[in-house]
Amino acid sequence: MKKNVPFTLEQAKEWRTRFGTPFYVYDEKAIRNAVKSLQKAFSWNRGFTECFAVKATPTPAIIRLLASLGCGTDCASISEVVMSRACGLDGRKMMFTSNETSFKAYRTAVAAKAIINLDDITQIEVLERSCGIPDTVCLRYNPGSFSMTSQIMGNQKDTKFGMTYDQLIKAYVTLQEKGVKHFGIHCMAASCCLDDGYYPKLANMLFKIVVELRKLGINIEIVDLGGGIGIPYRPSEKPVDIHAIGEGVRMEYESILAPQGIKVAIYTELGRWITGPAGYLVASVHGRKDTYKRYVGLDASACDLMRPAMYGAYHHMTVLGKENEEPAGNFDVVGGLCENNDKFAIDRALPRTNYGDIIVIHDAGAHGRSMGYNYNGLPRCGELLLTENGQVKLIRRSESLDDLFATFDVDEDFNYQI
Repeated sequence: MKKNVPFTLEQAKEWRTRFGTPFYVYDEKAIRNAVKSLQKAFSWNRGFTECFAVKATPTPAIIRLLASLGCGTDCASISEVVMSRACGLDGRKMMFTSNETSFKAYRTAVAAKAIINLDDITQIEVLERSCGIPDTVCLRYNPGSFSMTSQIMGNQKDTKFGMTYDQLIKAYVTLQEKGVKHFGIHCMAASCCLDDGYYPKLANMLFKIVVELRKLGINIEIVDLGGGIGIPYRPSEKPVDIHAIGEGVRMEYESILAPQGIKVAIYTELGRWITGPAGYLVASVHGRKDTYKRYVGLDASACDLMRPAMYGAYHHMTVLGKENEEPAGNFDVVGGLCENNDKFAIDRALPRTNYGDIIVIHDAGAHGRSMGYNYNGLPRCGELLLTENGQVKLIRRSESLDDLFATFDVDEDFNYQI
């Protein structure tokens, strides 16, 4: 089965000449359409806010684009808070969801007026010691078990995120005693889930807790459903129906909260769902090898996209210009790292490739470039934005050796030559 590519072989060759491969390219139109669909699906909720998970695609041009569409951000580090502020966001448009958090990180987030989302009851003291308790605090809940999960998230009791129900209740009471006036609740119980029932089921659980907390005098104003909605990495997989999901959450809202006269703002953090399908890693073939297996070598590596190496994740591939050719066999598609897990695909059916062919790796717009690293001293690749008018612009240049060596020998000059 095939997946479509929003650009041609001729365009890709021209971009390779200008920028060199590998590079990421993001489809602006696809990102805009995803955000509009999400907002329409939850338009019934007056305070609905999409806080895009910065960790998915931490690129200022993308964050600015999303901010222009009314999105906020979910941040997990100082740098993500700083980036969000530089892109014009602050206050309730920013959720700060971290764990094992430093004093400096809390001070940075509070100064930005972000909503602090505490991962554990012990973090109340850390937050208070670092900068005091703000008047708005959200708490992250770990239910211990949930019927919908994944290899990435794992069993809830094995995850390091969130607190138990008893800890959650105690934390709310403690924070109220310390003067907190506005509360939120957050839970992310799955990752990359393709079941339309995930959000409604999660909402059902959280809404019931909201009702119980109201009986204790704790008024929840924000219910953050986190991320967790997946994308169809394989062509055979069916995408979720975001409108059915929004309607499912609305029905739970009307059934559980409305009869109690409770109104809350729904927050989501759909990083993968928004930018994942809109991003492509473009690489060139620069090697073939036949030993005990058959290999296709790329100028990209796990340094550019580590999900297959880390999770064994599937990413579809298109050899541009050969979309209609029959497979020439099964190949391992690999990079050039000195690690045997540096593989984008294992035993993947592909047409015959030649040196210089361009391969597009699909659904790489989230947790792709953001998880890049510099093993073997490889510079990380650049990023392009394919605009709505069909033009392309460089939104992050590729790293250079100057970038890699900039932190060496801070007390004396480090000189290198090629």
